Amino acid sequence: MTEAPEGDERFVDRLSSKGEEALGRIAEELISNPVINSAIAKAFEAREKAVQAQVATMGALNLPSAADVERVTRRLRSLSQRLEGIEDAIDRLEERVAGASSAGGLGELNERLDEIGRDLAGLRAAVAPVEDPPPRAQERLTVSET
Repeated sequence: MTEAPEGDERFVDRLSSKGEEALGRIAEELISNPVINSAIAKAFEAREKAVQAQVATMGALNLPSAADVERVTRRLRSLSQRLEGIEDAIDRLEERVAGASSAGGLGELNERLDEIGRDLAGLRAAVAPVEDPPPRAQERLTVSET
């Protein structure tokens, strides 16, 4: 019983091999035939001309070609990736701000700003002490030229 399947497998392998050889010979003969070779070349030229005509027609109708659509698609993907990067950066920044505010970072900053404000007020008082404002008449005093 085991010999029959092996024989069938060998038969299938031989048949497959013979079929591949036959197809190879046919392909070689077709390629070497100048008429067939010329016909294939002309078919490819016609295809290229048809593609060029299609692109020109699409352009005349103000319709995008497949290349235009692909270019826009690539650009959109690029912009999408950049936008995702920006969103990630904003998320990281929000986390840092939240971490700083929860750790007392903003409270320390406010205290430091208050201290700087007090220092400035002290300097202002030392440099230009504020006394009673000048009398109103003195504010409007005009000086004449002599």
